[in-house]
Amino acid sequence: MNNKTTIITNEKNWLEHTAVSQLDALANLGGVVKVVGLPDLHAGKTPVGLAAVTENTIYPHLIGNDIGCGMSLYSTSIEKKRMKLDRWAMRLNHVRELADLETANHFGEPSPIHDLGTIGGGNHFAEFQLVDEIVDRQEFDALKMDEDMVHLLVHSGSRGYGSSILSEFGGIGYEGPAVAAYFEKHDDALKWARRNRDVVAEKLVSYLGYAQALRKTIDCSHNYLEKREGVFIHRKGAVSTEIGPVVIPGSRGSLTYVVKPAENLWQTAYSISHGAGRIWARSLSRPRIRDKYDRDTIRRNKYKGRVVCHDTDLLFEEAPEAYKNIDVVIQSLLDYELINVIATLKPMLTYKG
Repeated sequence: MNNKTTIITNEKNWLEHTAVSQLDALANLGGVVKVVGLPDLHAGKTPVGLAAVTENTIYPHLIGNDIGCGMSLYSTSIEKKRMKLDRWAMRLNHVRELADLETANHFGEPSPIHDLGTIGGGNHFAEFQLVDEIVDRQEFDALKMDEDMVHLLVHSGSRGYGSSILSEFGGIGYEGPAVAAYFEKHDDALKWARRNRDVVAEKLVSYLGYAQALRKTIDCSHNYLEKREGVFIHRKGAVSTEIGPVVIPGSRGSLTYVVKPAENLWQTAYSISHGAGRIWARSLSRPRIRDKYDRDTIRRNKYKGRVVCHDTDLLFEEAPEAYKNIDVVIQSLLDYELINVIATLKPMLTYKG
């Protein structure tokens, strides 16, 4: 392994050879001083679950086409005793995609995201959740979360806007004036990705018939570039340890962890995991589990929650079995003393579309 490469994992968290090899290859790019593979590392066009530190040079392709993709956790004013899963699922089943619902742009400027207020495909989702366990009451209360209320987690990004930026800058390294040009558009995509998640949350709560009393508890981007102290930190599927508490979800059939980074460590390039990480390629998911589920059971989870998704192939591609065990990923971070767990949330209604 390249001496610039650091892997954060434990003996129970196996990382596939392809992902580790991809990560190691990044260390050979010009200007790279450090690459870190986090416990959710998995292979892709570039590996996901990484932080790469460079001097002088930036690499837009390491961030990818969904600049600003991330997680926003919202506290709602809906009491959990008022959650009507069957009714909510039935109502959302009438919405093939969120673009079909009216979108209000109240940001005072034109949106560069053509389909503002949409989630997108792949592993993106919106999920109504309930508090499962409070581990650190003091930190939980500091977030002003309420265990008697419904919470909403939205995972989405800058949609086609980020793709247009990557197409403009391509997959090569940049130095000098081009860095500033990229950052200008990159930062705008970050802003609109956050706004997009806000609109998604507003649409869903409003469509279900509730007053839009939403408060953003946590917002954490995981595809972006950070400039600091003479270096650039590229994050692809990784969140910063310096923004306070963050949310680390598993699959649609597992818990979401609310955690507080324990320390800001150069060892991990000031980064921690963003989720569970895939273990199966999408093309392998359906053949491996098609006999395990029928059309109804694929739309439920072990917490008696529901899944609303009109794309059957996507249902199988995003099945819980296609992802690592989030508990093992979290334990790896705990073993390295990188996080403290604040609470866990369980999935009750997952919407993809």
